[in-house]
Amino acid sequence: MRKLIILMLLCSTFPVFAQEHEEPKTLEPGAKAIDFNLKGTDDKMYSLSSFKDKDILIIIFSAPHCPTSQIYQDRIISIQKEYRDKGVQVVMINPNNPDSMALEERGYTDVGDSFEDMKIRAKDKGYNFPFLYDGETVETSFKYGPVSTPHTFVFDKGRVLRYVGRIDDSVEEEEVTQQDLRNALDAILDGKEVNPKQTKVIGCSVKWKWKTDHKNNNDKWWANHKVLFEEISGSDLKKLVQNNTDKLRVINVWATWCGPCVSEFSELIDTYRMYMWRDLEMYTINIDRIEKKDKVHKFLLDKHAAFNNNYIFGSGNTYELIENIDPEWQGNIPHTIIVEPGGKIVWRQSGALDFFELRKQIVDNRLLGRYFN
Repeated sequence: MRKLIILMLLCSTFPVFAQEHEEPKTLEPGAKAIDFNLKGTDDKMYSLSSFKDKDILIIIFSAPHCPTSQIYQDRIISIQKEYRDKGVQVVMINPNNPDSMALEERGYTDVGDSFEDMKIRAKDKGYNFPFLYDGETVETSFKYGPVSTPHTFVFDKGRVLRYVGRIDDSVEEEEVTQQDLRNALDAILDGKEVNPKQTKVIGCSVKWKWKTDHKNNNDKWWANHKVLFEEISGSDLKKLVQNNTDKLRVINVWATWCGPCVSEFSELIDTYRMYMWRDLEMYTINIDRIEKKDKVHKFLLDKHAAFNNNYIFGSGNTYELIENIDPEWQGNIPHTIIVEPGGKIVWRQSGALDFFELRKQIVDNRLLGRYFN
């Protein structure tokens, strides 16, 4: 049975705070709701008055990238569906500033925490509630004081905070014994006191706007990482695709004369950095003429392309290349494949990459997964 292990390396940052940037205090039961003016993924602006006709307002601070938040998505959608006709409204707010999160902290997700990432997540999951962005200023989030994502605040008709804390007592849904959020809603709807009024929460730390040290240090480390580059033969290429490892392998074929190849290369690097600490390897195969090897190497150095390895196909026989990489490939580049151990190609894309789809295929593969296990 899958168990969640919270790893500080991936869910937290370790910044040196300036004195004026202290951790916020969490709003306590009995406090009044604090107004806001935030844009949702539907590009509409929302405030407390947007929900004035609702008897109960649930504000959940959550983030698209967070593994714990992803675990709870379906449960939140179900709660909104079940309680909508009872005058209950869920509002989700993203408190994270995307510039404060290192790529290496996105190892369990296909998107980051930007406004555009939020739109992708909301559409992909079919959110039935507004999803609002506060990452630009984090002013609203700071006033409410979430300590992790997801963190839930439940307000009654008078917008008095009646419950704050977790959604339930286990990230493993089949092991839940205490339905804290549902119990709070039922108590308020029945005119009773909520008990308990506050619980502890577990999840990813909030990526406050000023928490940039971790990301900056990782970027510096990556910039100084060694870039490997060498020639590869057809027979060695075949062995590469056979993937005699226990890891998922991504192979990208490209050229410096290919516009889409060049324009998407930085995002390919970002994708590797997201999953490099997990069971994933990424290789690039360049098909420029061998006399252009120095030019290719310079491109890779300038891009800080520190993948598992970068190769240039030395023989010049591109048809040999095609047959050794992917017999179903028609030869257009860029061409990208995902190979499981044993050589099974489980995904392929010819032409410019859809990076959301690529990352979704990676993180949803059985060898990785979206959750700690």
